[in-house]
Amino acid sequence: MASCKGLGGEGSAAAPHVLAVDDSSVDRAVIASILRSSRFRVTAVDSGKRALELLGSEPNVSMIITDYWMPEMTGYELLKKVKESSRLKEIPVVIMSSENVPTRINRCLEEGAEDFLLKPVRPSDVSRLCSRVLR
Repeated sequence: MASCKGLGGEGSAAAPHVLAVDDSSVDRAVIASILRSSRFRVTAVDSGKRALELLGSEPNVSMIITDYWMPEMTGYELLKKVKESSRLKEIPVVIMSSENVPTRINRCLEEGAEDFLLKPVRPSDVSRLCSRVLR
């Protein structure tokens, strides 16, 4: 399995910090486990609202990976809020969904999502993110 070790910046041995957002506790556990096995430091939260709260107090997030369908705030709405923020807009956002809807995928990518993963997320998806997102 590919590792993202050492991709925390110039000469940094710190693991990249990923914020995983999913209202499903099972999906949150699965994505966190895959990310941790690829040497990411993971913080998992259950809503877009909690993600924004955490981003307000945790400046060193390397990437956000979020479910598309969540109550209160969708992953798409979270993506828009991140990309509209001058402080957060540089953080890559990856959207996950169990539904393969091309119009939705294209809309997320046009709005600035780095990638769109179909669930269930696999370790190979995470390896691809290492090379694409944390360059």
